[in-house]
Amino acid sequence: MKTWFITGISSGFGRLMTEKLLTTGDRVAGTLRDLSAADDLKAQYGDRLWLAALDLTHTGEIRPTADAAWAAMGHIDVVVSNAGYGLLGAAEEVTDEQVRHQINTNLIGSIQLVRAVLPHMREQGHGRILQVSSLGGQVTIPGSSLYHATKWGIEGFMETVAQEVAVFGIGCTIVEPGSARTGFRNRSARVGPRIPAYDASPSRRINDILDDTSLHSPGDPGKMVDAMIASVVEEPAPLRLTLGSDSYQHITRALSTRLAQLQAQRDLACSTDCADRGNSPRFFQSDES
Repeated sequence: MKTWFITGISSGFGRLMTEKLLTTGDRVAGTLRDLSAADDLKAQYGDRLWLAALDLTHTGEIRPTADAAWAAMGHIDVVVSNAGYGLLGAAEEVTDEQVRHQINTNLIGSIQLVRAVLPHMREQGHGRILQVSSLGGQVTIPGSSLYHATKWGIEGFMETVAQEVAVFGIGCTIVEPGSARTGFRNRSARVGPRIPAYDASPSRRINDILDDTSLHSPGDPGKMVDAMIASVVEEPAPLRLTLGSDSYQHITRALSTRLAQLQAQRDLACSTDCADRGNSPRFFQSDES
Protein backbone atom coordinates (compact mmCIF):
# COMPACT_ATOMS: atom_id res chain seq x y z
CA MET A 1 0.00 0.00 0.00
CA LYS A 2 1.28 3.44 -0.93
CA THR A 3 0.25 6.92 0.14
CA TRP A 4 -0.14 9.57 -2.55
CA PHE A 5 -0.46 13.36 -2.58
CA ILE A 6 -2.27 14.53 -5.72
CA THR A 7 -3.26 18.05 -6.74
CA GLY A 8 -6.30 18.73 -8.89
CA ILE A 9 -8.39 15.64 -8.12
CA SER A 10 -11.76 17.09 -9.09
CA SER A 11 -11.54 15.98 -12.72
CA GLY A 12 -9.31 14.63 -15.47
CA PHE A 13 -6.17 12.65 -14.66
CA GLY A 14 -6.30 13.62 -10.99
CA ARG A 15 -9.79 12.27 -10.48
CA LEU A 16 -9.13 9.07 -12.41
CA MET A 17 -5.90 8.42 -10.55
CA THR A 18 -7.52 8.99 -7.18
CA GLU A 19 -10.36 6.61 -7.99
CA LYS A 20 -7.99 3.87 -9.21
CA LEU A 21 -5.68 4.17 -6.20
CA LEU A 22 -8.47 4.11 -3.64
CA THR A 23 -10.06 1.13 -5.36
CA THR A 24 -6.84 -0.87 -5.02
CA GLY A 25 -6.35 -0.01 -1.35
CA ASP A 26 -3.88 2.89 -1.45
CA ARG A 27 -4.35 6.12 0.49
CA VAL A 28 -4.66 9.55 -1.13
CA ALA A 29 -4.20 13.09 0.13
CA GLY A 30 -5.93 15.13 -2.54
CA THR A 31 -6.35 18.83 -3.18
CA LEU A 32 -8.96 20.63 -5.21
CA ARG A 33 -10.44 24.10 -5.30
CA ASP A 34 -13.99 22.97 -4.41
CA LEU A 35 -14.11 20.27 -1.75
CA SER A 36 -17.68 19.33 -2.64
CA ALA A 37 -16.45 17.88 -5.94
CA ALA A 38 -15.02 14.94 -3.96
CA ASP A 39 -17.93 14.40 -1.58
CA ASP A 40 -18.79 11.07 -3.22
CA LEU A 41 -15.25 9.74 -2.86
CA LYS A 42 -14.99 10.89 0.74
CA ALA A 43 -18.27 9.19 1.60
CA GLN A 44 -17.09 5.94 0.03
CA TYR A 45 -13.49 5.79 1.25
CA GLY A 46 -13.49 7.71 4.53
CA ASP A 47 -10.12 8.05 6.24
CA ARG A 48 -8.20 6.67 3.25
CA LEU A 49 -8.95 9.96 1.48
CA TRP A 50 -7.68 13.20 3.03
CA LEU A 51 -8.87 16.38 1.36
CA ALA A 52 -7.80 20.01 1.35
CA ALA A 53 -8.99 23.02 -0.59
CA LEU A 54 -6.11 24.50 -2.56
CA ASP A 55 -5.81 26.96 -5.42
CA LEU A 56 -2.23 26.91 -6.70
CA THR A 57 -2.37 30.62 -7.46
CA HIS A 58 -2.54 31.17 -3.68
CA THR A 59 1.10 30.27 -3.26
CA GLY A 60 1.19 31.07 0.44
CA GLU A 61 -1.21 28.18 1.08
CA ILE A 62 0.84 25.51 -0.72
CA ARG A 63 3.45 24.77 1.95
CA PRO A 64 0.95 24.68 4.87
CA THR A 65 -1.23 22.31 2.85
CA ALA A 66 1.69 19.98 2.14
CA ASP A 67 2.71 20.08 5.81
CA ALA A 68 -0.85 19.27 6.88
CA ALA A 69 -1.02 16.35 4.45
CA TRP A 70 2.17 14.83 5.86
CA ALA A 71 0.95 15.36 9.41
CA ALA A 72 -2.36 13.67 8.63
CA MET A 73 -0.98 10.76 6.62
CA GLY A 74 2.27 10.14 8.53
CA HIS A 75 4.27 9.67 5.35
CA ILE A 76 3.70 10.14 1.61
CA ASP A 77 5.37 7.97 -0.99
CA VAL A 78 4.34 9.71 -4.23
CA VAL A 79 3.51 13.33 -5.02
CA VAL A 80 1.63 14.00 -8.26
CA SER A 81 1.73 17.62 -9.36
CA ASN A 82 -1.27 17.46 -11.65
CA ALA A 83 -3.31 20.66 -11.29
CA GLY A 84 -3.18 22.95 -14.30
CA TYR A 85 -4.98 24.09 -17.42
CA GLY A 86 -4.38 25.48 -20.90
CA LEU A 87 -4.56 29.13 -21.94
CA LEU A 88 -5.12 29.35 -25.68
CA GLY A 89 -4.85 32.23 -28.13
CA ALA A 90 -2.05 34.18 -29.76
CA ALA A 91 0.40 35.88 -27.40
CA GLU A 92 -1.01 39.31 -28.30
CA GLU A 93 -4.60 38.18 -27.79
CA VAL A 94 -4.49 36.88 -24.23
CA THR A 95 -4.99 39.44 -21.46
CA ASP A 96 -2.43 40.43 -18.83
CA GLU A 97 -4.57 38.82 -16.14
CA GLN A 98 -4.79 35.60 -18.14
CA VAL A 99 -1.00 35.57 -18.53
CA ARG A 100 -0.47 35.98 -14.78
CA HIS A 101 -3.02 33.33 -13.88
CA GLN A 102 -1.58 30.80 -16.33
CA ILE A 103 1.98 31.26 -15.07
CA ASN A 104 0.94 31.34 -11.41
CA THR A 105 -1.01 28.10 -11.78
CA ASN A 106 1.03 25.92 -14.11
CA LEU A 107 4.55 27.13 -13.38
CA ILE A 108 4.92 28.98 -10.09
CA GLY A 109 2.31 26.85 -8.33
CA SER A 110 3.97 23.64 -9.50
CA ILE A 111 7.43 24.91 -8.51
CA GLN A 112 6.24 25.88 -5.04
CA LEU A 113 4.52 22.54 -4.57
CA VAL A 114 7.75 20.66 -5.28
CA ARG A 115 9.69 22.98 -2.98
CA ALA A 116 7.13 22.35 -0.24
CA VAL A 117 7.29 18.54 -0.39
CA LEU A 118 11.04 18.09 -0.76
CA PRO A 119 11.90 18.65 2.95
CA HIS A 120 9.47 15.90 3.93
CA MET A 121 10.84 13.49 1.33
CA ARG A 122 14.43 14.22 2.34
CA GLU A 123 13.59 13.53 5.97
CA GLN A 124 11.89 10.22 5.22
CA GLY A 125 14.71 9.23 2.85
CA HIS A 126 12.61 8.33 -0.17
CA GLY A 127 9.86 9.51 -2.47
CA ARG A 128 8.72 9.89 -6.04
CA ILE A 129 7.46 13.05 -7.72
CA LEU A 130 5.36 12.92 -10.89
CA GLN A 131 5.07 16.28 -12.64
CA VAL A 132 2.30 16.27 -15.22
CA SER A 133 3.46 18.26 -18.24
CA SER A 134 2.30 17.47 -21.79
CA LEU A 135 3.60 17.06 -25.30
CA GLY A 136 3.48 20.88 -25.09
CA GLY A 137 6.58 20.72 -22.90
CA GLN A 138 8.62 19.60 -25.92
CA VAL A 139 6.56 20.80 -28.89
CA THR A 140 5.09 24.20 -29.78
CA ILE A 141 1.73 24.86 -31.41
CA PRO A 142 0.78 28.37 -32.60
CA GLY A 143 -1.93 29.78 -30.38
CA SER A 144 -0.56 28.17 -27.19
CA SER A 145 2.48 30.31 -26.41
CA LEU A 146 1.67 30.99 -22.76
CA TYR A 147 0.79 27.35 -22.11
CA HIS A 148 4.08 26.29 -23.69
CA ALA A 149 5.96 28.85 -21.61
CA THR A 150 4.70 27.16 -18.45
CA LYS A 151 5.28 23.61 -19.63
CA TRP A 152 8.75 24.22 -21.04
CA GLY A 153 9.55 26.06 -17.82
CA ILE A 154 8.36 23.31 -15.51
CA GLU A 155 10.22 20.68 -17.54
CA GLY A 156 13.48 22.58 -17.17
CA PHE A 157 12.84 22.98 -13.46
CA MET A 158 12.00 19.32 -12.91
CA GLU A 159 14.88 17.98 -14.99
CA THR A 160 17.25 20.01 -12.81
CA VAL A 161 15.55 19.06 -9.53
CA ALA A 162 15.80 15.39 -10.50
CA GLN A 163 19.59 15.73 -10.54
CA GLU A 164 19.66 17.67 -7.28
CA VAL A 165 17.60 15.24 -5.18
CA ALA A 166 18.53 11.78 -6.46
CA VAL A 167 21.15 11.58 -3.71
CA PHE A 168 18.31 11.68 -1.17
CA GLY A 169 16.49 8.71 -2.67
CA ILE A 170 13.92 10.94 -4.40
CA GLY A 171 13.01 10.18 -8.01
CA CYS A 172 11.34 12.59 -10.43
CA THR A 173 9.36 11.86 -13.58
CA ILE A 174 8.01 14.38 -16.10
CA VAL A 175 4.79 13.03 -17.63
CA GLU A 176 4.12 14.12 -21.23
CA PRO A 177 0.63 13.03 -22.26
CA GLY A 178 -0.69 13.74 -25.71
CA SER A 179 -4.26 14.77 -26.36
CA ALA A 180 -6.55 12.72 -24.11
CA ARG A 181 -10.29 12.47 -23.56
CA THR A 182 -10.23 14.23 -20.20
CA GLY A 183 -12.19 17.40 -21.01
CA PHE A 184 -8.97 19.44 -20.99
CA ARG A 185 -9.68 20.85 -24.43
CA ASN A 186 -13.44 21.35 -24.25
CA ARG A 187 -14.00 22.08 -20.56
CA SER A 188 -10.99 23.47 -18.68
CA ALA A 189 -9.13 25.40 -21.39
CA ARG A 190 -9.37 29.17 -21.31
CA VAL A 191 -9.24 31.32 -24.42
CA GLY A 192 -8.05 34.87 -24.97
CA PRO A 193 -10.22 37.46 -26.75
CA ARG A 194 -9.86 37.27 -30.51
CA ILE A 195 -8.14 40.01 -32.52
CA PRO A 196 -9.48 39.90 -36.10
CA ALA A 197 -6.02 40.37 -37.63
CA TYR A 198 -5.04 36.94 -36.26
CA ASP A 199 -7.65 35.27 -38.44
CA ALA A 200 -4.79 35.12 -40.98
CA SER A 201 -2.37 33.59 -38.45
CA PRO A 202 -1.75 29.87 -37.88
CA SER A 203 -2.62 30.57 -34.25
CA ARG A 204 -6.29 30.68 -35.22
CA ARG A 205 -6.18 26.93 -35.89
CA ILE A 206 -6.22 26.30 -32.15
CA ASN A 207 -9.50 28.21 -31.87
CA ASP A 208 -10.98 26.15 -34.68
CA ILE A 209 -10.02 22.94 -32.89
CA LEU A 210 -11.68 24.14 -29.69
CA ASP A 211 -14.82 25.13 -31.55
CA ASP A 212 -15.14 21.75 -33.29
CA THR A 213 -16.78 19.50 -30.71
CA SER A 214 -16.88 16.60 -33.16
CA LEU A 215 -13.14 16.02 -32.75
CA HIS A 216 -12.10 13.22 -30.40
CA SER A 217 -8.65 13.00 -28.84
CA PRO A 218 -6.77 9.72 -29.39
CA GLY A 219 -5.48 9.25 -25.85
CA ASP A 220 -7.27 6.99 -23.37
CA PRO A 221 -6.96 8.75 -19.98
CA GLY A 222 -7.49 5.53 -18.06
CA LYS A 223 -4.58 3.82 -19.80
CA MET A 224 -2.43 6.91 -19.31
CA VAL A 225 -3.17 6.97 -15.58
CA ASP A 226 -2.34 3.26 -15.35
CA ALA A 227 1.04 4.00 -16.95
CA MET A 228 1.71 6.83 -14.50
CA ILE A 229 0.89 4.62 -11.53
CA ALA A 230 3.03 1.77 -12.86
CA SER A 231 6.00 4.09 -13.36
CA VAL A 232 6.49 4.75 -9.65
CA VAL A 233 7.94 1.28 -9.05
CA GLU A 234 10.52 1.64 -11.82
CA GLU A 235 14.09 2.07 -10.62
CA PRO A 236 15.63 4.40 -11.44
CA ALA A 237 12.69 6.70 -11.99
CA PRO A 238 12.18 7.42 -15.71
CA LEU A 239 12.97 11.10 -16.25
CA ARG A 240 10.20 11.38 -18.83
CA LEU A 241 7.08 9.36 -19.51
CA THR A 242 5.65 9.95 -23.00
CA LEU A 243 2.02 8.88 -23.31
CA GLY A 244 -0.03 8.72 -26.49
CA SER A 245 0.89 8.09 -30.11
CA ASP A 246 0.47 11.77 -30.96
CA SER A 247 2.83 12.77 -28.17
CA TYR A 248 5.44 10.27 -29.35
CA GLN A 249 5.17 11.34 -32.98
CA HIS A 250 5.19 15.09 -32.39
CA ILE A 251 8.02 14.98 -29.85
CA THR A 252 10.10 12.74 -32.12
CA ARG A 253 9.65 15.19 -35.00
CA ALA A 254 10.43 18.22 -32.83
CA LEU A 255 13.59 16.72 -31.31
CA SER A 256 14.84 15.49 -34.70
CA THR A 257 14.37 18.96 -36.19
CA ARG A 258 16.10 20.68 -33.27
CA LEU A 259 19.03 18.24 -33.44
CA ALA A 260 19.46 18.82 -37.17
CA GLN A 261 19.40 22.59 -36.64
CA LEU A 262 21.97 22.30 -33.85
CA GLN A 263 24.31 20.07 -35.84
CA ALA A 264 24.20 22.51 -38.77
CA GLN A 265 25.68 25.15 -36.44
CA ARG A 266 28.53 23.06 -35.05
CA ASP A 267 31.28 24.90 -36.89
CA LEU A 268 29.84 28.29 -35.97
CA ALA A 269 29.49 27.30 -32.31
CA CYS A 270 33.07 26.08 -32.05
CA SER A 271 34.44 29.12 -33.89
CA THR A 272 33.32 31.42 -31.07
CA ASP A 273 35.64 29.85 -28.44
CA CYS A 274 38.74 31.66 -27.23
CA ALA A 275 41.91 30.59 -29.02
CA ASP A 276 43.26 28.67 -26.03
CA ARG A 277 39.79 27.35 -25.08
CA GLY A 278 40.64 27.69 -21.36
CA ASN A 279 39.31 25.29 -18.76
CA SER A 280 35.58 24.78 -19.09
CA PRO A 281 33.56 24.76 -15.84
CA ARG A 282 32.50 21.21 -15.08
CA PHE A 283 28.80 21.82 -14.62
CA PHE A 284 27.94 18.60 -16.42
CA GLN A 285 28.99 15.08 -15.52
CA SER A 286 29.19 13.92 -19.14
CA ASP A 287 32.34 14.43 -21.20
CA GLU A 288 32.63 17.72 -23.08
CA SER A 289 33.92 17.58 -26.62
